[in-house]
Amino acid sequence: MQYMLIFHESTNEIARRESPKEAPAYWGAWNAYIKELSESGVIVSGNGLQAPHTATSVRVTDGKRHVQDGPLPDAKEHLGGYFIVEVSDLDVALEWATKSPSTKAGRTEVRPVLPPPPRD
Repeated sequence: MQYMLIFHESTNEIARRESPKEAPAYWGAWNAYIKELSESGVIVSGNGLQAPHTATSVRVTDGKRHVQDGPLPDAKEHLGGYFIVEVSDLDVALEWATKSPSTKAGRTEVRPVLPPPPRD
């Protein structure tokens, strides 16, 4: 079964990526986690995301498009990245989520991947 591990990080945690003092520990934790995932063979796909300030949000209200630069202004957590993993069940997906660096300073959401619709 496939699950998406969705990594939510605080603004402060994401700022560690660029900090000369904190970046090595931040990236070291993620690199170790990614290496373990990779070596286990469970990764189907995944990506990290650029910092939230690079985001653009689009909303349609009454048929009119509204574009906003940056993340939602009141967001306390931001989507930092994701992996799709293929594992036997939810318990195994939760074990992988628990090992994620984002669970220590944010959270990791686990969701089953919706299978494609049947073809006619």
